[in-house]
Amino acid sequence: MTEKKRPKVFKTRKLKVIPMGGLHEIGKNLTAFEYGDDIMLVDCGMAFPDDEMLGIDVVIPDFTYLIENSDKVRGLVITHAHEDHIGAVPYLLKELDVPVYGTRLTIGFIKNKLKEHDVNARLVEITPGDVLKFGVFQVETIHTTHSVADAIALCIDTPVGKVFHTGDFKVDFTPVDGEPIDFARLAMLGEEGILLLMADSTNAERKGYTPSEKNVGIALKNIFASTKKRIIIATFSSNVHRVQKIIDAAVENGRKVAVSGRSMENMVAIAEELGYLDIPANTLVDIKKIKNIPDDQLVIITTGSQGEPMSALTRMANNMHRQVNIRMGDMVILSSNAVPGNEKSVTNIVNALLEKGAEVIYNDITETHVSGHASQEELKLIHTILKPKFFIPVHGEMKHLLAHKELAESLGMAENRIIIAQNGDVIEVTKAKIKKTKDTVPATPVMVDGLGVGDVGSSVLNERKYLSEAGLIVITCTFEEGMPITRPEIISRGFVYVKEQKALMEGAQEVVEDEIMYCIDNGLEDAAAIGEKCKSALRNYIYQKTERSPVIVSVFQKI
Repeated sequence: MTEKKRPKVFKTRKLKVIPMGGLHEIGKNLTAFEYGDDIMLVDCGMAFPDDEMLGIDVVIPDFTYLIENSDKVRGLVITHAHEDHIGAVPYLLKELDVPVYGTRLTIGFIKNKLKEHDVNARLVEITPGDVLKFGVFQVETIHTTHSVADAIALCIDTPVGKVFHTGDFKVDFTPVDGEPIDFARLAMLGEEGILLLMADSTNAERKGYTPSEKNVGIALKNIFASTKKRIIIATFSSNVHRVQKIIDAAVENGRKVAVSGRSMENMVAIAEELGYLDIPANTLVDIKKIKNIPDDQLVIITTGSQGEPMSALTRMANNMHRQVNIRMGDMVILSSNAVPGNEKSVTNIVNALLEKGAEVIYNDITETHVSGHASQEELKLIHTILKPKFFIPVHGEMKHLLAHKELAESLGMAENRIIIAQNGDVIEVTKAKIKKTKDTVPATPVMVDGLGVGDVGSSVLNERKYLSEAGLIVITCTFEEGMPITRPEIISRGFVYVKEQKALMEGAQEVVEDEIMYCIDNGLEDAAAIGEKCKSALRNYIYQKTERSPVIVSVFQKI
């Protein structure tokens, strides 16, 4: 009797969706999709430090999980060329040898970044409509509209179903490049069935529709035509469409165009070289050669729309720019909205410009900026066309994610089919179910300080904050054979102005000298130990006199 052959049993695997950045924040977008032995990544961006991150240059995602699973990572697809989606690519590529896929302009921006970081990489240029393979994942790229050219959405075909990732987008029926979202393809995908939608939530609180970029072009042309003043206009360096509209308005009104700010200069050079900017001959002039150009014939495009301390516009306002200083009668246009967290900086730069006598025009006054993100009616349109089974709102702070969740529920999606995730969550998806697991991956923001990546943590930031608030006192003294050979010196930084607090500092000097002699009289000869005793005595004295507690450091050394 022959043994009955057993049927093969396949263990049902689950798709893991792991957001590593971009949730409960604006910036450092990074999402991993994992199935079995394959991982693919979408975007790899940075965030700018907040006011509490003293001395920090940028903030990037934590790559620990990806480094530990480097043998599984098949590729990185970038949706568009904004810093919050490409800014951390050089840091990732220093840790992982992974191919990077992006559209032509996106790859051009990334190449420039890698050159600055001296990083070599496998960069693959793609076009909308391409289909990419990453192990079990098959990714279709779809043209979309945003505030930077060449933006794409992704339809990721996985063993459990299709995942649609919108990237950053808005529904612009009259885009600058003349190419609206491919709604025909979206409708086809909706009919084929979308298992999971991950969609941009930045403007989920805003009712109605986001205006077209063409509205800004019309507003700028009207402003340019109505003034004879020198025009200085600040916008995001990555907004190629906006820069094109500025150039068009300048040419139409007989003005030359100069560019200021390193990132703006790089963008214009790259975009013009790749054919994304159409700049008529003899329009661009070197910023160093603008002195002889009459005010009514000049437009300066600059960085600094967010009031960044070292940006070109801020340096102009503070008379620190080599070629341009803001003067009475200038017209300064801020062609942007404040990124959440930058409101105070933008207010400060507006006030500084007004104090210089400039006329300042910003979006509250006239339509000098439109968002690149979809508002509620556009989000409803995407949900309705794609008809997803499950939904994870992405790209936004908590209020944005919750607003997007409520919008999806208003369209009939059940609450248990929606996940509000946090960075580091591991979400499992099958054909029938979506759930947030108990597992997490490291997702603590990694801070970049100069050449140091991740070597500044919360304890160092707390020390920096404390130093900035309390000030510093340093005691120095040199010992030989257990006896001081110099008088102790007390140095104050950020605590009190020494010349105005002469009595306080003289008293501090006496406290330290008395403590040194007391230690020696009692047989203590170790210089470091004496230093610690002096710190304690001085700390008590300072608090009694001022009720303040500066950081006190002793540098007691022996020779």
